[in-house]
Amino acid sequence: MSLVSVDHTITIAMPVKDRHASAKWYEAMLGFELLYHADDAGWSELQTNTPGVAIGLGEHTKPAPGNCVPVFGVSDLDSARQKLEQAKVRFDGETDVVEGMVKTATFYDPDGNALMLAEDLTGGAG
Repeated sequence: MSLVSVDHTITIAMPVKDRHASAKWYEAMLGFELLYHADDAGWSELQTNTPGVAIGLGEHTKPAPGNCVPVFGVSDLDSARQKLEQAKVRFDGETDVVEGMVKTATFYDPDGNALMLAEDLTGGAG
């Protein structure tokens, strides 16, 4: 039995210089469908051809390729974080909240690989 129950969604977060250009590339090259651009948050998401798996494009002035961060959807981020912290899992700072959109928290596996939990705050299925 696991401490945290992740749902049936995975968002693969990737750093890019220009989210709009990158989204067009993923649409044209791989047939992914643009879900939305959240310009205020510097974030775009595309649905991949795999149910429940999306690509998230985070805009950075100097993206560092290879820094892919799997983002696992959870229904209650605060509870999940508390359980993982009690198990001595290391988190990177406080939980980030974009009101009406998403709540996220970055944590690390034993080898220092970054992973993220995300709670959908849009009221959509998560």
